[in-house]
Amino acid sequence: MHITDIMRANSPTFSFEFFPPKTPEAAEILYQTIRDLESYMPHFVSVTYGAGGSTRDLTHDLVERIQHTTKLDPIPHLTCVCHNEEEIEAILLRYAKSAIGNILALGGDRPAGIAYDKSRDSFQHAIDLVKFIRRFNESGAHPDHRGFGIGVAGFPEGHPATPNRLVEMDYFKAKVDAGAEYIVTQLFFDNRDFLDFRERCALHDIQIPIIAGVMPITSIGGFKRIAELAAGARFPAKLQRALQRCQSDPEMVRRAGIQYALEQCQDLLDNDVAGIHFYTLNRSDATRVIFDSLALPRHRNAHASSA
Repeated sequence: MHITDIMRANSPTFSFEFFPPKTPEAAEILYQTIRDLESYMPHFVSVTYGAGGSTRDLTHDLVERIQHTTKLDPIPHLTCVCHNEEEIEAILLRYAKSAIGNILALGGDRPAGIAYDKSRDSFQHAIDLVKFIRRFNESGAHPDHRGFGIGVAGFPEGHPATPNRLVEMDYFKAKVDAGAEYIVTQLFFDNRDFLDFRERCALHDIQIPIIAGVMPITSIGGFKRIAELAAGARFPAKLQRALQRCQSDPEMVRRAGIQYALEQCQDLLDNDVAGIHFYTLNRSDATRVIFDSLALPRHRNAHASSA
């Protein structure tokens, strides 16, 4: 089922992101997380994709396992990095065979620790990948006559590679016009950034749904890692102050971070957000607390009823 179908019937949507495990121990943690969150019946879940082959097969395996053994609707990430057209077509055929309904098409992060020449990639930017998936859809190889639903990433705080914000929105508009049907944003901690991004999209006649990406902070170490990985992310003084007050008490840090994310979600819902996508880091506790606190209804989709 396409995300746009789900959103027409159920808005706002609620969804989770997982990343493929790298060890047996991590796999057990992830599958327990999936079991914990499956009872919440999210509208969909997404699975990340490693650069340079680091977790790519694990992504494919995890997506298919979720599709065939749970009641969850998986959306695989697909990136431009280190790929040619033949490889992407093979992946799309594999997902089509498993009746995966949607793809999140991304530029992707530069791979770490390996030699990488971006000029050798068949897809230089996410728009090239979007266009390729759209051509694949037109080939009729997918069991749904429409092919895959295509999603793209949005950047409420601005795309780090395009400091000119006017040019950035021109690029983003072109990516949407190339065939994107929904947007999932990068994480952000100030809702004003998201609301401003949504308004700028409207000014550029971008009419597709925008799903907000939210990541609860559950530890000081995690907070610092996010600051390192999400280069350029803004951390409001309110959040920093809340964490600083209790930084010597890990449990209070967890509570403060979850409370901040909960307030974010409440405000987004008050502002008619199309959906909220939780970056879970393969843990379920923070997301479950937020779900329960918001008193969100359980959702049962078409995939669930037939699984």
